[in-house]
Amino acid sequence: MRSLLGVLNIFGSLLAWFGLYFALPIVTALIYGELQVLRGFIAGGLISAAVGLALHWATRRYRHDLKPRDAFLLVSVGWLLVAAVATTPLLLNTPRLSFTRAYFETMSGLTTTGATMLHGLDALPHCVNLWRHALSWLGGMGVIVFAIAILPLLGIGGMRLHRAGAPGTVKESQFGPRITETARALSYVYAGLTAACALALWAAGMSPFDAICHAFSTISLGGFSTHDANIGYFHSPLIEALLVVFMLLAAMNFANHFIALRKGDVGVYRRDPEARWMLLLVLISCLVIALFIDLKHVYAGYGQSLRYAVFNVVSMATDGGFFSTDYGSWPAFAPLWMLLLSCMCANTGSTGGGICMFRALLLLKQSLREMFALVHPQAVSPVKIARQVVPNSVVYSVLAFLVLYFITIAALTFVLLISGLDLTSALSAIVACINNAGPGLSLVGPGHTYAALSAFQSWVCIAAMFLGRIEIITFAVLFMPVFWRK
Repeated sequence: MRSLLGVLNIFGSLLAWFGLYFALPIVTALIYGELQVLRGFIAGGLISAAVGLALHWATRRYRHDLKPRDAFLLVSVGWLLVAAVATTPLLLNTPRLSFTRAYFETMSGLTTTGATMLHGLDALPHCVNLWRHALSWLGGMGVIVFAIAILPLLGIGGMRLHRAGAPGTVKESQFGPRITETARALSYVYAGLTAACALALWAAGMSPFDAICHAFSTISLGGFSTHDANIGYFHSPLIEALLVVFMLLAAMNFANHFIALRKGDVGVYRRDPEARWMLLLVLISCLVIALFIDLKHVYAGYGQSLRYAVFNVVSMATDGGFFSTDYGSWPAFAPLWMLLLSCMCANTGSTGGGICMFRALLLLKQSLREMFALVHPQAVSPVKIARQVVPNSVVYSVLAFLVLYFITIAALTFVLLISGLDLTSALSAIVACINNAGPGLSLVGPGHTYAALSAFQSWVCIAAMFLGRIEIITFAVLFMPVFWRK
């Protein structure tokens, strides 16, 4: 009980700080004279700050250093409750918007999924549009710290192999000051890339407001846009090219970015097998899909096919969630392959989702080891990634994660099928949401939004977004009786 109260104390502090985050849309509303929607953000900020301070004060006696077990509870509860608080301005400013749809939007933002139920984005008040993108940016920062500071304790990611080089590495006994060092170091890199992206997009022809919003979405791989047509609204090859570069950077390990900037060692990317395999797989996929849709005469020539293939393949593979055309109308091979890429291309320690490239490589090497053992049963053949031996404990943890990952996809897909959704829409919606990739196919494809879903189906997709973002096993462990024992 004391442990739970200690978690609530820390969560109260986080909620109070989150109240200050409402200043971004409030300032935006004042700049653009959108006073009619100002009250929603003021109310949201006050509610968040008041509840957070009250919770922190009520549990101040139980404040303690956060242990690994407590972190899992804090992450799970934090994402759910912060998303609920973030709905306040949407509900107050859009009377016809139900809580389900508002919660879907804020959960999509905080989990950097980019799926949306809103129509008429071009006509939304600037402060509301900024709020959606700001949530995505905040969620991306939380994801990076979560991946680099918390997941190594579970052993289900690749960061255990990078701990010697990661900034502010974390002790297993407590999180205290070292997670603060990690967060501070990574926030500098994250904010710096965001600023560079915004300036580049502004120089390429976006308005300052659009540049800031899309920079927030790009670096967080959130996929939100200020326009219904998404990136297709701009009709700019230069903007698409810049977004491709920054999406690829955002899909790489941010610890590597930190090392490269701090030590001037760009070779860290070449030595990282995740980055190499991601770039190779994405490059081959872009060329093959461009050739495929050109042969199918989807566009006028190979140049146009290559342009649309590169942007949309990179966006889907990195879980960026942007689109420049309705690729759901392409011949089936292309969008289905892109959906598969969303499962595995993003690197560990990035803002991307899915199983990540590290686990995909580990699964492949473990399969090869098992086949080698059949031929040479007495041989010792350890699994190595980046020239480091992967402990069997990490292999088993990754396999356990993958089992839960695929079971969750299957179970939630069947739930949507039972609810009446067609197979393509159901499967693609769950895969896109659990990978935090945004658009699916058919009814939830890039030519549509998730507004076609019923309230029940929306909550199923919300569950998929949430479980995908917190890595499933982090939430599943809360239901183990041993978790609650002293």
